[in-house]
Amino acid sequence: MELRHLRYFVAVAEELNFTRAAERMHIGQPPLSMQIRDLEEEIGTPLFDREKRRIALTEAGRRFLDHARGILAQSRAAVEEARRAGRGEAGELRIGFASSLAYTSTLADTLYRYRQRYPQVGLQLREMFTLDQLGALARGELDVGFVRHGGLEVPVGVGVREIGRDPLRLVVNAAHPLAGAGAVSLDRFRDDGFIAFPPDVGSGLPFVLERLCRSAGFEPRIVQTAREATTQIGLVGAGLGVAMLPGPLECVRLPRVRYLALLDEGAYFSLAVAAVERTPSPLLAGFLAVLDEVAASPE
Repeated sequence: MELRHLRYFVAVAEELNFTRAAERMHIGQPPLSMQIRDLEEEIGTPLFDREKRRIALTEAGRRFLDHARGILAQSRAAVEEARRAGRGEAGELRIGFASSLAYTSTLADTLYRYRQRYPQVGLQLREMFTLDQLGALARGELDVGFVRHGGLEVPVGVGVREIGRDPLRLVVNAAHPLAGAGAVSLDRFRDDGFIAFPPDVGSGLPFVLERLCRSAGFEPRIVQTAREATTQIGLVGAGLGVAMLPGPLECVRLPRVRYLALLDEGAYFSLAVAAVERTPSPLLAGFLAVLDEVAASPE
């Protein structure tokens, strides 16, 4: 049984006239009658009562009609779903993002604009450290990632492309002698203790901190580690040390915490998009196009 048999049957059932049904289906009447008889033979029972001047559905025909219409409707829906998927308008995207991205406009603007343009696509969002995202991409567990790339090793087959840079801020306690300076050079903090991410946390920021401090002529003295940026800010407020964090986190306002701009060359943290190095699916291509639009637009 083929879909055309169902279409012919539905046309005859709705018209109750072979001539009109044949015209509707753009087929000759004899071939149409033959197709209906083939269908009845395959099913094993008549679907129409045929008289000289009129035809009518049998009980079997009436029951078969509802199912035939449903199958044809499902077929049309399947075709449309496949076409939408081919245009990148249907399916699900698995998106990873580093925690600091939640404080930037890039992630929010990209998701908002993409949802407006592709409302039928499901988005599965996962907050992950950069190293975890890169591993998940290599294993096929993510489709795309928003990462903070700064010295971490990238798995073979995964590509990382910079889409922006956020200035770094030195987070200090309000009682620090330089708290009111506004902008500072890192070499003035060589005697301070730093609060930082653990080396194994999967963030590139420890590498950036070490690189900038060495360029300033000293090794950073780590007095406390914390896996969350907001925890580090709270510990600065408690007077346990200073921290270096991406500028967007400056919106986190806690008592006794001040944010200072860094004058050192290279005092920024790259924002990048990561994906497997192959031709992207239509779904991913559409998302990356929206991301590029957002990254290229002025804030």
